[in-house]
Amino acid sequence: MAIGLVSAFFFSSTFILNRAIAVEGGHWFWSASLRYSYMLLFLGLALIVSKDFLYFKSLVSEFLKNYIFWILSGSIGFGCFYALLCFAAATSPGWVVAATWQLTIVASLFVLTAFGKKIPKRTWLFALIILAGVSLVNLSQFEHSNAGKLLFNVLCIILAAFCYPLGNQLVWEAKNNRSGLPKISTAITNNAFAKVFLLSLGSCPFWIILFFCFDVSVPSEGQLINVAIVAIFSGVFATPIFLYARNKADTPKKLAAVDASQSGEVIFALGGEVLFLGATYPNMVGFTGLFLIIIGLSAMVYFDDK
Repeated sequence: MAIGLVSAFFFSSTFILNRAIAVEGGHWFWSASLRYSYMLLFLGLALIVSKDFLYFKSLVSEFLKNYIFWILSGSIGFGCFYALLCFAAATSPGWVVAATWQLTIVASLFVLTAFGKKIPKRTWLFALIILAGVSLVNLSQFEHSNAGKLLFNVLCIILAAFCYPLGNQLVWEAKNNRSGLPKISTAITNNAFAKVFLLSLGSCPFWIILFFCFDVSVPSEGQLINVAIVAIFSGVFATPIFLYARNKADTPKKLAAVDASQSGEVIFALGGEVLFLGATYPNMVGFTGLFLIIIGLSAMVYFDDK
């Protein structure tokens, strides 16, 4: 759980910087797609330096051998997930996106259940408390936002909340030799950086298709720099740390608890947005929602150790 919270701290930079980019007029497509372009570059160089070129070559061979699996899991877990988040961040405060994103905790329970995992009833209860908190956070924004646009953004984030755990769970299932999925070398599944590299590579076809679906201008220099920072903090640091924590989880309940640690992003994102972007503090309804999110997370962590 502690490792998961560390990843949540780095993940929070995504919501703060994406909001800053949107305020400056940067298109959400570049915020999403450039992140994974940078990640491929950074992770590729890091793997070559920390391992060697032969190891990097083996990763490329693994991708080509099971390209359908990696394109599917990468497009769902990285592509769809992040495109939807960046789209929502274009018109919503970063901390609100981060709070709504905690629906991934509830979505994760459904994904785990769909893969045959048994989740304790009390875990569902704590997840529902978090869901209530997310609902209050969004209700607090109705006086500041267009209701239709806010509801559409919530729908986008709900879809993203399902995509992220689904893409990651496909890799976890492949690691455990689930029938119907390719058998992946443990040398790869036990290396979080290798998994992120392969998932990022798998998302490339998705970004290419998306490019031809939207009319986007050339990204500004500021957007290039901010997305590079997001790629380092959220992609190179946070994602491997999060996947490492997930890889250490050996029971469905622990998997759910690691996923729940991402609620910490809300507090980090709110603090960062107030400090760096001059955002206003939430009203009483918003604070109540944040409080419920923290209570739900804390209860899930506490009872996971029992």
